[in-house]
Amino acid sequence: MEGQLHGQWYRGGTSKCWLFANDEMPAEREDIALSLSAAFGSGDERQLNGVGGASSTTSKAAVISPSAIPGIDVSYLFAQVGIGQPAVEFTSNCGNCASAVALYAIQNGLVRPRGEVTMVRMVNENTRSVVVAYVATPGKRIPANGSETIPGSSMPGIPVNVFFENIDGASTGELLPTGGPVVLLDIDGSSIAVSCIDAGAPACFVSAVGLGMSGAEPVAELRLRLSELIAIRAAASRSMGLSGEGEDPSPAVPKVGVIAPPSDYTTISGERISSVDYDISARMVSMFDLHPAIGITSAIALARDAFVDGSLANAAIDGRVLRAVDTDNEVAIRIGTPVGVIVCRVQLTPEGRVARLGVRRVARRIAHADIDLPLVS
Repeated sequence: MEGQLHGQWYRGGTSKCWLFANDEMPAEREDIALSLSAAFGSGDERQLNGVGGASSTTSKAAVISPSAIPGIDVSYLFAQVGIGQPAVEFTSNCGNCASAVALYAIQNGLVRPRGEVTMVRMVNENTRSVVVAYVATPGKRIPANGSETIPGSSMPGIPVNVFFENIDGASTGELLPTGGPVVLLDIDGSSIAVSCIDAGAPACFVSAVGLGMSGAEPVAELRLRLSELIAIRAAASRSMGLSGEGEDPSPAVPKVGVIAPPSDYTTISGERISSVDYDISARMVSMFDLHPAIGITSAIALARDAFVDGSLANAAIDGRVLRAVDTDNEVAIRIGTPVGVIVCRVQLTPEGRVARLGVRRVARRIAHADIDLPLVS
């Protein structure tokens, strides 16, 4: 692999993503993977010979195309680029990167600013989920910088509200691919109850109590249980039909994490969070490490699971939260994460069914770059 790619580097939420126009990339995913692996230097754990950020939240990319689908502005293929191994995952989606894709679409002329806020409708090629983003465009102008912040970063960006539509069963065809709200997994001879759901992305949630934990442990303490959580992900992958017996599961899906009812805890930055300030605790795994915050698709899946009767998320959250519908037929679910509280907005139909789910993000373009690909024999 040798040549050059032109890309744009964006911050989206708590992630960084390299974004490429589709005509910059080969047509086949196998060849796209080779190009991204070479560009990021993914064979090295430090990604020293490429543009990767050497962490799961900064080793991401998307390939963006104008859409021919009526009512859809752009489509994008999300890629999680390997670290320490020349592999690229196309099995999931990323809400943080979706916010960057929406801003990219406006800044690169794929969508024209239409008012103080511009709607960008996107389809994620990995899962076929529809993502609707509302980007701040004050004065109908293309934004360059913004002043909004979100939990997980004090650095400002342009406000982008991201909503996910038609998410139920997007990857597997079933909202509950294991057949029910809870399933028992055999992990090294022990049975562990988990809730598996396919909503935005396949996800698996395990109760902190089931692991002998509170859910409010410091990240360093949770990291000691990482191998157990990765084993749960592998078992859940087979149970959800995402991988076969003896087949290596994807390190990206299902998303896996520990959930618990609210309790007082301290964030990574030292901020004290009271149990009354949020509704459910979540500590997620990202690839082979703990996520420093929470992936947006994980937040979406968790909020959706809270509305499934009998699920672990439903049991962990106070039922009054799910009934607290405002005048816009919307419920706010506050998720306690290592960096603070992330709010997921759940919009309901008049009949009370989940219609779409969203989060507030910020985005910013960091750079344009011509990336020289190394010669790989």
